[in-house]
Amino acid sequence: MLKEFREFAMKGNVVDLAVGVIIGAAFGAIVNSLVADVIMPIIGAITGGLDFSNYFIPLSKTVNAGNLADAKKQGAVLAYGSFLTITLNFLIVAFVMFMIIRLMNKLKRKQEAAPAAPTKPTAEVELLTEIRDLLKKA
Repeated sequence: MLKEFREFAMKGNVVDLAVGVIIGAAFGAIVNSLVADVIMPIIGAITGGLDFSNYFIPLSKTVNAGNLADAKKQGAVLAYGSFLTITLNFLIVAFVMFMIIRLMNKLKRKQEAAPAAPTKPTAEVELLTEIRDLLKKA
């Protein structure tokens, strides 16, 4: 059973998948940093420092806090601002991913469209071509 597991784990597809997951996690961290540290501050500056993450509706009469963290400690709240922030983050990440994949597809199409350099026929093909031409003349 151990030998069978080792063969399974060392198959090319499993190793490729593992590498993809690790790179995906690292890429996810990069994109999240891009969103949190670059894009969201710009959006905050444009909207006058608007931060949706603290928007909530208290569902209990005991909740009277001004920020979400304290309000959650006091009782049940509907944190719609957090949902809006995460949805906005998702849309930004999805757009960034779309642009990267679009760029990759464009580069791939350019490589496919590039004409291949004409290859010189092999000596055997040249000899067969000469024989064919001689037979046509005869």
